[in-house]
Amino acid sequence: CKQEMLQKKNAVLVDGVILNGPIMDSKAGEKFVEEACKLIMEEVVQKADDVTEKVCEWQAPETLKQILDLEMRDTGECHQKLLQLCRDVIQYSVKTNHPRFFNQLYAGLDYYSLVARFITEALNPSVYTYEVSPVFLLVEEAVIKKMVEFIGWEEGDGIFNPGGSVSNMYAMNLARYKFCPEIKEKGLSGLPRLVLFTSEECHYSMKKAASFLGIGTENVYFIRTDERGKMIPEELEKQVQRARKEGSAPFLVCATAGTTVLGAFDPLDKIADICEKHGLWLHVDASWGGSALISRKHCRLLHGIHRADSVAWNPHKMLLAGVQCCALLVKDNSGLLKKCYSAEAAYLFQQDKFYDVSYDTGDKSIQCSRRPDAFKFWLMWKALGTTGLEERVNRALALARYLVEEIKKREGFQLLLEPEYANVCFWYIPPTLRKMEDGPEFWQKLHQVAPVIKERMMKKGSMMLGYQPHRGKVNFFRQVVISPQVSREDMDFLLDEIELLAKDL
Repeated sequence: CKQEMLQKKNAVLVDGVILNGPIMDSKAGEKFVEEACKLIMEEVVQKADDVTEKVCEWQAPETLKQILDLEMRDTGECHQKLLQLCRDVIQYSVKTNHPRFFNQLYAGLDYYSLVARFITEALNPSVYTYEVSPVFLLVEEAVIKKMVEFIGWEEGDGIFNPGGSVSNMYAMNLARYKFCPEIKEKGLSGLPRLVLFTSEECHYSMKKAASFLGIGTENVYFIRTDERGKMIPEELEKQVQRARKEGSAPFLVCATAGTTVLGAFDPLDKIADICEKHGLWLHVDASWGGSALISRKHCRLLHGIHRADSVAWNPHKMLLAGVQCCALLVKDNSGLLKKCYSAEAAYLFQQDKFYDVSYDTGDKSIQCSRRPDAFKFWLMWKALGTTGLEERVNRALALARYLVEEIKKREGFQLLLEPEYANVCFWYIPPTLRKMEDGPEFWQKLHQVAPVIKERMMKKGSMMLGYQPHRGKVNFFRQVVISPQVSREDMDFLLDEIELLAKDL
C-alpha cells in the first residue's frame, strides 16, 4: 500500500512518512460508529426501563480481566472484535439507568441529556474561549443565570466544573482569597492560622480541599449535629469564638443542604446570622439537595440559601443531567472568580481580539480544557421545562415517602429516622434476630446482615442498594430515590427482595 502511494503523482515522503492524503479510513470509521450507536440503542437505551434485565452481571476481578481481553497489542483489532468488546463492556458494567439501581446519589437515564452528551462528545469542544466554543459558552451563561435566580440572588456568577468536591474546593479557595487577596501572589507564608467550620455530616471533600489547599485538616472545625444530622448553630457560635480566642483566623463556614447519608439540611438562616456577625464567608454545599430549589413544594428545605456567598449544586444527581454536571455559583458579580483564578495566558486570552473578550470565561476556572457540561442540563431543561424538572423532584420525594410508610408496616424493617429528603435509611432484622434482647451481641449480629444481603443482590443482579455504618450505628441500608423510571412497584420489590435474600440469615 505504501509503495502504491509513492508511485502516485506528487507523492511526498518525509522521514519515511507519506504525507499525501489522510491516513484514517473514514468509511470504516463511520461504519463502526453507526453499528456501535445501534448497539448502544439496543443494549442500553431501549433496556433502560426493563426490570427483567439485571442491574449488574457480577464477575470477580480476575474473571472479568479474562472476559474483557484488556491487553493492548501492536496491531489493532478487527471491526467485529471491537464491536464484541463494546458488547462486553455494556454487559458487565453496572446499569445505573436501571429502575432498581439505588446505590448512589445519581441514577436513571434522561434521553435529552444523553443526546446532548452525544453531540458534545462528537464535537469535542473545550469551553474556555468564545472563538472555540461560542454556543457552549452562551449556554453556560444562560444556565448559570437561571440557577442564580432559583437560589434567590439578584445577580451572580458561576462556573461548571468536574464534581461537587471540586466546587467545594473552589469555594474554599475563593473564600480564602476574599479574606486575604495577597495569598495569590505571596502564598501561605506569613498568614495567620486559617480555620474553617463545617458539620460532622459534611461531605468528605471538605477535608480533602483543606489538605489540597494547604490549610490543613486540623484546621477544619467539625461542628456537632443534632439527632437528624443538622448542624447545631449554637455549637458553631461556640467554635468560632474558641478559634478567635486561640488566635486563629476564621474565614469560612460550609453548611450542607442534603447530607450524603441522612439527607439532612442545615438551618441556613441561623448559620447565616452567625456568618454575618463574624464576617465569615458562607458556602452551602447543596450538591445533593440543591435540586429541591426547583420544587415550589420542597424548596423550603433550603430556606435562607439566598444569604450564602457561594453554592455548590449538582444537576447530575436528582435532575438526571448526566455525570458530570456540577456548578459552583457565587453571589459576587464583580469578577471575584476571575480575580482569584486568572493567570492571563497571552496565547489564549488575548485582549485585542475582534470580539467582546468578556465571553472568554476560561480564566475563571482552575482548568484549561473544560467540558461543556452545562449543555446537558440546558437541553434537558429546554425539553422538559421547569415544570417537568419540578415533577421529577416531587415524584422522587413522594416515592421516598411511600417507601417509608411501607417500611413501617413490615415486620423486621426499622427506620433510623424520618427522612426529609430522598434518603431512606433503615435496618432489616432477620427473623432469627427479632427475639434477641437489645444489647452488644444483637447489634454485632445485625451489623453483619446488610453486607451479606448486598453480596447476594449483586451476584443475583436483582438490584443495587447501598449500606454503611454511621456515627456509632451499625450497618444499615440507605435507599435513594431519583430516577423517574422508578415506580411504586419497584419500592415494593425492594422490600420483598431484601426479605427473600435474607430468609436464611
